[in-house]
Amino acid sequence: METNESIKMTFPNKLSYFFLVQLFVREIAQTVGFSGRELNQIDIAVEESVSNIMVHNSVEELPSFDIVCEKIPGGIKIILKDMGIPFDPDRIKKYELSKNPDDISASGLGIYLIQKMMDDLSFRNLGTGGKETVMIKYLPGTAELKEEIQVAEIVHKPEIISEKIEYDVRRLDENEAIEISRCAYKTHGFTFFDDHIYFPERLVEMNRTSQMISVVAVTKDHVFMGHLALLYQYPEDTIAELTFAFVNLEFRGQGVLNRMVDYIFEIPKKRELRGSYAYAVTNHIFTQKSMVKSQFKECGIMLATSPSSWKFKGIDDTAQRISVLLSFKYITPPVRCDIFIPEHHKAMVGKIYDNLGINHHCVIPSADENRFDASESVLEGGLNELEGCVELYVIMYGADILHQLRKALRNYCLQQISAINVFLKLTDPRTYWLTAEIEKMGFFFAGILPESRIGDALILQYLNNVPLEYDKIELLSDLSRELLNYIKERDPNIID
Repeated sequence: METNESIKMTFPNKLSYFFLVQLFVREIAQTVGFSGRELNQIDIAVEESVSNIMVHNSVEELPSFDIVCEKIPGGIKIILKDMGIPFDPDRIKKYELSKNPDDISASGLGIYLIQKMMDDLSFRNLGTGGKETVMIKYLPGTAELKEEIQVAEIVHKPEIISEKIEYDVRRLDENEAIEISRCAYKTHGFTFFDDHIYFPERLVEMNRTSQMISVVAVTKDHVFMGHLALLYQYPEDTIAELTFAFVNLEFRGQGVLNRMVDYIFEIPKKRELRGSYAYAVTNHIFTQKSMVKSQFKECGIMLATSPSSWKFKGIDDTAQRISVLLSFKYITPPVRCDIFIPEHHKAMVGKIYDNLGINHHCVIPSADENRFDASESVLEGGLNELEGCVELYVIMYGADILHQLRKALRNYCLQQISAINVFLKLTDPRTYWLTAEIEKMGFFFAGILPESRIGDALILQYLNNVPLEYDKIELLSDLSRELLNYIKERDPNIID
């Protein structure tokens, strides 16, 4: 079950179906990862909440009700929705334990049990839409993490340290993995784009296998300050994403991020690293400044790749999905090669390459090279449910390439994926001919990614009914602003 994937079932309002209701929720909870004590607690909460619906509503008044189970980062959300009589939990007498058995009352016991069993409980009256009971349960470790940090923030909300302090930047010690998860929560809540960051054991394993290279900043008194990582997205990658960058609020202004960026490229690597790329959000320019200081060069803009719920504490919220500026940095000198840039994008791509400091040989292919060696294309994608976007790499062109892309596009749109990004191999002459045909489907230019898993890649993007105001995108450099204007002029979603 993918994160943010939900399953809905409608059940008759009859006690004879009660065991099926529990079985349904239990199976989903086990799929999410619950077992043992936590699974039994979910059983109890579901029993109490469903009983409330059945007891307070007759079959004639309420023939059926819905249950929605959704996997969320770190746990499960269970929603019971019915069209029964409106409910005000504040009017239910609060249940109180008593040492005297004669004084014990059942009033409010059901809600009390649900609150004890689950990590969050809320009720919503929806007017003509009925009402909802919403329950959230976090997997072991994540609930404690949230509770611990929330209590700490209430007791002591940190203030930014103005005076300069001494600190060390070094590789992650495995015992510090929990501090990374805590820092991720404090800076992003549970809305971070990749829930690996909330599971310390996963971070340890990813560092052990070199899928991730983590560096941390720690004060001389061993207080955790911040984290930064290089992440290899695919096994064949020779480039890594500079990501998971966050600094605890009190240490912002100490130059922590810049020092971590410098350090992470200096340390020896077990895997080949020919380059690094980074995504800087465009609802502010702070991370873009860090990329410029670290000598990353702009090479693309990916529109609406992240939900507006991806927030940064201390920075104003945005009212739309977040777009990102893609930047790249060569670690080893690139090898000059033949590339086949589509004629109508040649000038813009040329500016990007000039900015990157590379002078590839731009070739116009012959008509004979617009043929296919295979009947079937090979497409590989990375769907990010949390982000609502997908990366689709064309590994090999086949005669069915346009059909396969249309099919994939339709499937992603039906899944309500907001942004679909396609990567085309620039060293393949067919990219020269096919780009215009792919753009007829509604795709439009986004930029390039050097040294990707398919070599230098041309990026085309598709927005699936996403409201987007270009004026809300903040960019630092002249080239990035020119690139945004270029993209906007080619965006088929803009209607004058």
